[in-house]
Amino acid sequence: MLFPQITAAEKRKLFREKLKSGKLLQFPGSFSPLVSMMIEKKEFDGVYISGSVLSNDLGYPDIGLTTLTEVAQRGRQIARTTSLPAIIDADTGWGEPMNVTRTIQEFIEMGLSGCHLEDQENPKRCGHLDNKAVVETSAMLKKIKAAVNGKKLDPNFLIIARTDARASEGLDKAIDRAKAYVDAGAEMIFPEAMQNEKEFEAMRKAISVPLLANMTEFGKGKLYTKTELENLGYNLVIYPVTTLRLAMGATDKGLDIIKSTGAQTEALPMMQTRQQLYDLTAYEDYNQFDQNIFNFKL
Repeated sequence: MLFPQITAAEKRKLFREKLKSGKLLQFPGSFSPLVSMMIEKKEFDGVYISGSVLSNDLGYPDIGLTTLTEVAQRGRQIARTTSLPAIIDADTGWGEPMNVTRTIQEFIEMGLSGCHLEDQENPKRCGHLDNKAVVETSAMLKKIKAAVNGKKLDPNFLIIARTDARASEGLDKAIDRAKAYVDAGAEMIFPEAMQNEKEFEAMRKAISVPLLANMTEFGKGKLYTKTELENLGYNLVIYPVTTLRLAMGATDKGLDIIKSTGAQTEALPMMQTRQQLYDLTAYEDYNQFDQNIFNFKL
């Protein structure tokens, strides 16, 4: 009730331990505190907070228009309702290396368990779009080192380096960048837009730290199963936009039903029921505080 019975520091510690298990960890994307609660109820391993989704939820495209304050505050709201670890998209870090240090400090204070930082130029683009431009490797190394400096508040906060170089420089250059990022202090690598199993395998063979796979719908690559990704040697998979797409797809259909029929009756099978919502938010448990809060029957 109100807050999970686990501290942010404990979440980070447990997340580190899970990463050593050798099992693939599944982190569905969450765009709402309520969705985070559902992800935990379904017994996933963690929560992912997408920069694209946060931008889209504000009505913007994913081109780096959000601010650190907006993302960090929303990240806290989404992370605090679950005992699961939450990792968040830091885009390009909101500025120069010193800004990156502050970004990491903010995320730690907001209760997050890790973040990924990418090597795109601003304005950034979605990882599965064409014509992405990446910064010089040396510039990204400075940001990674700055990120490592920022995690002194909690060494268990996970620094993930994302490289978008596959699309513009090729696989070999992307691997070279990933190796350099690890040497600079990155503790996990997020190779964006790998195109086939051989590329996933090549990255795994070359990189010694854990690897993150991005299973986003309607992108450039195949949607691999949990077993397939485990067999490829990956350690964590994110489904960044899945829950938002599900919600918006159902909303689109439901509004069409109301518009065409004049009522929402036909849309009821698509909806979470009132009882399901009350169960998810632990409505009855709050009765322990005040009998007047929950004094009715459905």
